[in-house]
This record gives sequence, structure tokens and C-alpha cells, in this order.
Amino acid sequence: MIERRLYTLDEMIAATAGEARGTPAPVTGVSIDSRTLRPGDAFFAITGDASDGHDYVDKALAAGAALAVVSREKAAGFPESAPLLVVEDVLDALRALGIAARARSTAGIAAVTGSVGKTTTKEALRLALGADGETHASAASYNNHWGVPLSLARLPREARYGVFEIGMNHPGEITPLVRMVRPQVAVITTVEPVHIAQFSGIEEIADAKAEIFDGLEPGGTAVLNLDNPLFPRLKATAEAKGVARVVTFGTAEGADVRLKDVALQPGCSVAVVDVLGTPVTTKIAMPGRHIVQNMLAVLAVAKILGADLALASLALANLKPPPGRGVPIQLAVKGGIATVIDESYNANPASMRAALDVLSRTPVGPRGRRIAVLGDMLELGPDAEIHHADIAKAVAEGRIDQVFCCGPLMHALWQALPPERRGGYAVHATHLEPMVAAAIRGGDTLMVKGSNGSRMGPLVKALTERFRTSEDALL
Repeated sequence: MIERRLYTLDEMIAATAGEARGTPAPVTGVSIDSRTLRPGDAFFAITGDASDGHDYVDKALAAGAALAVVSREKAAGFPESAPLLVVEDVLDALRALGIAARARSTAGIAAVTGSVGKTTTKEALRLALGADGETHASAASYNNHWGVPLSLARLPREARYGVFEIGMNHPGEITPLVRMVRPQVAVITTVEPVHIAQFSGIEEIADAKAEIFDGLEPGGTAVLNLDNPLFPRLKATAEAKGVARVVTFGTAEGADVRLKDVALQPGCSVAVVDVLGTPVTTKIAMPGRHIVQNMLAVLAVAKILGADLALASLALANLKPPPGRGVPIQLAVKGGIATVIDESYNANPASMRAALDVLSRTPVGPRGRRIAVLGDMLELGPDAEIHHADIAKAVAEGRIDQVFCCGPLMHALWQALPPERRGGYAVHATHLEPMVAAAIRGGDTLMVKGSNGSRMGPLVKALTERFRTSEDALL
């Protein structure tokens, strides 16, 4: 299969104000990582905090890159025959290419931000809109100062829809990104005390999320969570910034996209939703009320962009959790099979409570237990210990049998737990892993969650390698 051309060389030169050298091949993709580069990709040699992409240009070209985009000051270090596009600044060139891709596109564009649920909502939109036409969406969690322009630069001219995730951890970060994306629909999933150490309070977090309105196309729509306490502030900000239309979603009376009924199952949910006057019943192949809430926003976007709502709702039956966000893994342990729910990608008080609720609904085997393995939630400011201790309420409400805690902040939860629920405590994840390994038995279901810095992902990997199932061993 021949991949279609993403850019001509003339388009690359015009967008980046670059100078071509050598004989570039047709450009079919865009990459900033020589390890995952595919033949035909234009390799942008970005200089990051830990590495310089120029050190990997030779590797990228050997792997089949159509050309390498390099800075003028470093171009002399490559052979004259090398296929290069020489620019003043590589990251600026990537931004310029992304802007050019957006300018030529006729796609319906949605941008997603929020304290939690961005990536899952983006992936659900990829599925829902993709059922109606070619849909391009950000890869992984490419939502920052290089991820957004990279995702935009990959936007095919033929795409019918585009979905872009936009993240932030300080004020002023979203505005320049959303002004590149220029969405017709802007979604804020919710506002919670995430990265609150960088803000004066949750109201300032709401204001930072509301920067997504700064790039909304004239006549565009804001999709907002009516159930969130910060909704009035977000709505007022949207109106002050001239947003033409606000569409609400939630369970509250008056929501434009309203959850009418829901059946929460261990591995999925079935929801009855009124979508701007259209009744929809959808099966969502991920568990949890928080997932259902975000799917209301997905259905809203599909309706606003004119996608086939029936196809969009059916597509959600194929939704799979992104890595580290609820992926179930089977372990061959003493007494049979145990299951780990990998929620290790990140954590904050809202997502921690949601994950514990999912664990509480997940079945266990005969004599099995529900076990939570929890690492520190970071960037919560001076009230961090209070936020951690408060998780004890969710543990009790979910009837979680045992809790293993990891990290200095999680010691506050450890102290708040009754003795019968204390499974084990360690300062570091590496010290907690053998405790968990010694405790689990057949029929148990474990949920592992913590902020990235708490290193819960490696703990999941260690458990998986220690208790690899026979099926895995055959792979």
C-alpha cells in the first residue's frame, strides 16, 4: 500500500520558510522521534530539555526519513547531499507547519481540555467521529507546546474531522496552543484541584482552562459540564470572550445533553441520553460513572459537528482504555488468577475517587479481595496531606478490603485508614512491590494508581513480569 503524500516539498518550504538541500523524498508523515519514525516521515530535529534531535538526524535518515528539518546553525554538520530542510528554529518550523495544515483543512475541529478525562474523551471522539468519516486525532497525550503543533502538522488535508487534546499546568499555556488549533468546538471535561500547587486556587484553574475559548472559531461552541461547581464561572468567561453558543452536558436538570438513565456494569456501562433533543442509547465499553460523564461531551460534539449520531453512539462500544488508564492485566499468582487494573498513568483526588468507585464495582473471584495500591498525588499544594487523608472516605464507601500506600504524602491516608484495611506502607514504590506480591492471591482484583512521579507504572510492570500468565509466556 502506497501512503498518500502529506506535503509537497514546496508546501514544506512555504510553511517553514526553509531552504531545501539534497534530494528529499515525498513526505507522508511527520516525526520528532527517530525510534518511532516511519519511512517517508519528515524528521524535525527538536532540541528538548534532555536531548538534541540533531544528534539523531543520521539515524532518522537511515530509517527512511523523507527529509530532516534542522536549524541553520547546525546544518553545516551534515553532508551536502543529505536531504534537509534548513530553518532558523526547528520548533518554530513545526509550529508553522501545524498552522499551515490547519489553514488548508476543511475538517470539523474539536479541542479538548479539562482537569481529568482529556485523553479518554479524545480517544472516544476519535472513535465516534471516525464512524462517520476520516478522523485525525492527537496521538497518546500529545497536548503540550510540541505535542499540539506535531498533532496539527500530521492533519491530512482530506480529514473530515480533527480532535486535539490541549493540556496545561500553569496559566497562559493553553492560549497559544488553541490559537493554532482554531476549533469549532471546545470541550472542558471538568475542573478539579489538579496542579493546584501552581495556582492560587481552583478558580484560577478554571480561568486557565477557559483559555481554550481564546482560539474558538467565530460562531463556535463551548461544551461545558453543568454538574461541575465551576460551571457558572466557565460559562460567564465564555460569554465574556464572545463565544457564540454554550452547550451543557451532565445529569442536572436543564443540561442540553442529559444523562437520563445509566446501568453501571463491571466492564462497561449502558446509558440513555438526551442529546440536544435526540434520544440515544449507547453501550460504553469502559466502566465508571466518570467515563459516562465524559461520553456525554463526546455525543455533544458529534451532534454539533454534524456527525451521524447513531454511528457515533454505536462506536463507543469499541472504546478501550489508553495505557495506564484502566487497562486490566491478568496475573498468575498463588491460588489462581488475579487481576490488576492499571491506573498508573496519573492521579488527582477526583480521578482517585473515580478509580476506587470502579474497583468497588469490579467482580472478584471466590474468596478474592478488592485491593487498592496507591501512590502519592502530586502538585496539590499546602493541603496535599488533607487531600490524601480524604481518600479514606472513598475507600470506606467502596468497601475496599485492603489498601497499600506508597510515598510520604500517602502516609496521611495510611494513618486515616482503620487497621483492618491497612495492607502495607512504603516510602518508595520499589519497596512496596514485594509487599504487594506477597499479599495477592487468586481471585483478587488490584487497582494501582498514583501520579507519574510516584512511579506506580514500574510497580505494575514489576508485578506483571513477576506473575506473567502462561498465555503471556507463549507470546
